Amino acid sequence: MRCTTLRLALLAIICSARSASAQVTPAAGSTPPDDTPSIRVGAVIYPDYTYTLNPETTDGAGNTIHFSQFNVSRSYINITGNISHIVAFRITPDVARETSTFSNLVGSLEFRVKYAYAQFNLDDWMTKGSYARFGIQQTPWLDFAEGIYRYRFQGTMFVEREGYFASADAGASFHYELPSKYGDVHVGVFNGENYNKAEVNNQKALQVRTTVRPFATGVPVLRGIRASVFYDADSYVKSAPRNRFIGGLTFEHTYVNAGFEYLNTSDQTLTIQPKREGQGYSIWATPRSTNGVEGLLRFDHLTPNTALDAQKRNRTIVGLAYWFPHQGSVSSAMMLDYDGQTFDNFAPALAKQSRLAVHGLISF
Repeated sequence: MRCTTLRLALLAIICSARSASAQVTPAAGSTPPDDTPSIRVGAVIYPDYTYTLNPETTDGAGNTIHFSQFNVSRSYINITGNISHIVAFRITPDVARETSTFSNLVGSLEFRVKYAYAQFNLDDWMTKGSYARFGIQQTPWLDFAEGIYRYRFQGTMFVEREGYFASADAGASFHYELPSKYGDVHVGVFNGENYNKAEVNNQKALQVRTTVRPFATGVPVLRGIRASVFYDADSYVKSAPRNRFIGGLTFEHTYVNAGFEYLNTSDQTLTIQPKREGQGYSIWATPRSTNGVEGLLRFDHLTPNTALDAQKRNRTIVGLAYWFPHQGSVSSAMMLDYDGQTFDNFAPALAKQSRLAVHGLISF
């Protein structure tokens, strides 16, 4: 009887200890990560109206006109989510107008995939913001630069507008965030043909961007300074280079964002063809007030072939925008802008191009 009582007492103590242990509040900072699956839907819309100042053209009746049109230059549906705190994903269908005369859909708005990738968050093992991606994804330079520029809805940035590469491609990449927000490194291997074209051979593009913020913990006015270097090592075919180098300097502040990009290119479509070297730069600033009114000032300069150094392409963009008040990460804006381009010493001669436009932005 005494043994039975002792056994029951020990069993009661053990059960009580287990119950108490289960009710202990975890220590501060030990909250487990949220692994609840989630999905979010957003959208991006770029509507616009464009009036062409130069050159004039003719209509079907032979009348001289200034061409004009309403358009939606881009429309995204963003589907993002998490499988767990480690595994995330993004799918972004893109609607864009078909401009190729070789397509029977020329002039139509086409549905295609802009982004479709899996992301593996590495916060558990590295600095917060480090990750690896696999699929059709943002390339290292343009996604970074557009986040500071903020006026992608007016038109593409310098290197994309000149046709050197696009903002997305299929591949695998790794992003590492430097401690204390001193910068980041983004490196990836991509097809090299951009997201809107299929791969054509076995050549792959190695793209690397390194960005440093030397004053990340300094006085506030200097924290927005970043210096970046980007290199894209690719080939059209074996031993025929398609390389791009960019050196960039950006500044972010409450009242102005500004940036400078230097571009150097090397292209050789076939080994039997001569190599063409190009270089140029883009400088821009977006001064802004506290009531939503902002300006855009931008100048692009390009020498497509340094062997023909007299040939230059210059672009000037001047715009006035209003950003509507908002809460959270959504944004909306309207902008009136002038976009003009000149072509110096090309044969045959190319006419000046200029236009006035109203651009809109909806992003949520």
